[in-house]
Amino acid sequence: MATYRMKPSISVITLGVNDLEQALAFYRDGLGLPTTGIIATEFKGDETHPSGAIVTFELQQGVILALYPRTELAKDAGEPVGGASSTEFSLGHLVQSKEEVDSLMKRAEAAGATVTSHPHESPWRVY
Repeated sequence: MATYRMKPSISVITLGVNDLEQALAFYRDGLGLPTTGIIATEFKGDETHPSGAIVTFELQQGVILALYPRTELAKDAGEPVGGASSTEFSLGHLVQSKEEVDSLMKRAEAAGATVTSHPHESPWRVY
């Protein structure tokens, strides 16, 4: 009997957000990620079924970063909405120089990001 082995990969990373418009502005205007904006608004949800409004960004190698309202993501998962926390995950954006880091941080802050730690050298040699 042949055994099928799936090639491991991640195609879509979905972030639950409190405010879809504000998150769109941050990722599009602050980080410069290209998008067509909020799509699938024609799919209306209700108390138990999620709506469709979502924002997607196509990244390298076809990976998609999606932004979806936290309330709708919880409905989709069949789970209660949990408390929001920015300490449970981290997304990184690699650039070539410290100057690019500084520029990106200023751009993100101008787009509404809360800077919790200004760029600095870390013990593991990451700025």
